[in-house]
Amino acid sequence: MACKIRTVTIIPCEGNTEPRVITISESCQEFNNIIKQFSSASKEMPRLYLEDGTEINDIDFIRNRDQIYVTNTDFKKPEPKTPTSEEWITLNVGGKRFTTTRRTLILSEPQSMLARMFSDEHKFLHPSCKDKFGAYMIDRSPKYFEPILNYLRCGQLIYDKHINPEGILAEARFFGVDSIIPTLEMLVNESKESRDSAPLTRRDVIQSLIKTCNSDMLRYQGVDLAGADLSKLDLRTINFKYANLRGCNLTGANLSYCCLERADLSHAILDGAQLLGVRGLRAVLEGASMRNCNFKDPAGQRAILEGANLKGACLEDSDMGSVNLRIANCKNANLKNCDLRAAVLAGADLENCDLSGSDLHEANLRGANLKDAAFELMLTPLHMSQTIR
Repeated sequence: MACKIRTVTIIPCEGNTEPRVITISESCQEFNNIIKQFSSASKEMPRLYLEDGTEINDIDFIRNRDQIYVTNTDFKKPEPKTPTSEEWITLNVGGKRFTTTRRTLILSEPQSMLARMFSDEHKFLHPSCKDKFGAYMIDRSPKYFEPILNYLRCGQLIYDKHINPEGILAEARFFGVDSIIPTLEMLVNESKESRDSAPLTRRDVIQSLIKTCNSDMLRYQGVDLAGADLSKLDLRTINFKYANLRGCNLTGANLSYCCLERADLSHAILDGAQLLGVRGLRAVLEGASMRNCNFKDPAGQRAILEGANLKGACLEDSDMGSVNLRIANCKNANLKNCDLRAAVLAGADLENCDLSGSDLHEANLRGANLKDAAFELMLTPLHMSQTIR
């Protein structure tokens, strides 16, 4: 039966034979032939043990990276050797020095570039490869090399959350540490998916504004900006159709002539915002704070909030002259002290809406639901023709 591909270290318990890294890739017979090379004068098959003293009777139980002790007698674990100065290696990676053992670099990933650099056949590198302190110089990023070295030491990928896994992946490919590459590729893909699904931030919007001419129309159609702080930004003429602006801070922002059609601005803060000529057909502004907003365009372009959901919104002290609120849902909205001169409120739901102190001169309220609406302290009295179809 063919064996799984495994890389193991064979350590003889007798004699002066050096440990050897082998790959079990073919048959059990091939493995037995290799093991016999470590036996003494005895013609019998040597006995195999794991580090904890467990005897191996079937090579199918050997795992990748196991250390296999070979002996012709009872197992006695050799005393560990104290590393000599020659076994310790100092690397100067991009100006930062790392100290490790040659064993770590060679045995953990035998086919890697580091293993080849410091293997027996390349034990003496050219003197020009060393700095003045005797460290081997490697022109790579130390930030991304450190997780690679730690992986060679302990077999686990551990890195700081602020380090980009794409950088570690590039180093793993450069140094030929192939066993860690699939894990890093998975982390990079997950990181990209997370970034793609995350809402845009104030920084993202500012960067796009800087790169765009004022005469160009930015397209943020369908973009997720939920919770972003966009206060006091000049966002004129941007297309926010279908965008998610839920809970955004748009205090003092200039949204004049923007397209907010069917955009979700529920519970957003737009206090003091400029909304001249805005197009908000069926926009969702439920629970939004819109105190002291300006909708009135001196050039005469009407702001459109037709069919918008303004349920529970606060527009107190806003200048809404000529705004189109036809069939809008303004139930429980606060429209106190608003300038609604010549506004279109035909068919709007104004149930429990507070219009106290507002100016409704020439406003069209035909077919509007005025149940329990408050009209106290009106600047001009409502005419019957304004409410009857």
